[in-house]
Amino acid sequence: MKKYQKQVDDWFQKQGWQYWDPLEILARLTEEVGEFARLINDRFGAKDKKPEETKQKAEEEIGDIIFTIICFANTHDIDLDQAIQASIDKVIERDADRFD
Repeated sequence: MKKYQKQVDDWFQKQGWQYWDPLEILARLTEEVGEFARLINDRFGAKDKKPEETKQKAEEEIGDIIFTIICFANTHDIDLDQAIQASIDKVIERDADRFD
């Protein structure tokens, strides 16, 4: 993730842009998760898309979510490699005997 965090940060700097405020990032993240939810509901749920609605790809929607999270992480000096590893370790330890 360091590679992607740096790539996004370099791009923002090259453009001369500042990252969005935390609440703007949260709003964008919520929007992106909503788009992903819409895709999943169409694909696996009972609510099909209308013919005029754009078809989406899961990979693109997940990418948009990750991009937005990277923006938040970059503005708060969060190392996403450490964050995901800590979450994986937590789940592995917590669920070690859960499904026996």
